[in-house]
Amino acid sequence: MIMTSSRKNLNSGPPPPITELTVEQDLKLRLIHDALKKPETQKEDIIILLMALQEQCYVLSNCITNLLDKWPKDQATTSVDQLMSGILLDNKN
Repeated sequence: MIMTSSRKNLNSGPPPPITELTVEQDLKLRLIHDALKKPETQKEDIIILLMALQEQCYVLSNCITNLLDKWPKDQATTSVDQLMSGILLDNKN
């Protein structure tokens, strides 16, 4: 396989977010949903859950904002020479 100049820039910043749930997360979400739909679930329990989840969203948002603000904007994470060397060594036939 020959590498062309159209290869993607590997130093373009943080990786994209993962928006899909794992199987375990999907199951836990379904269990919460089912528990909230039960007629015996109290309104106060739903309020407590909603407030805790909203607080966690704010904490996560603050952490991500802080991480991105402090992310080195002009520092490469991997040397291009190292990448090219690895590519050239892998293509020996």
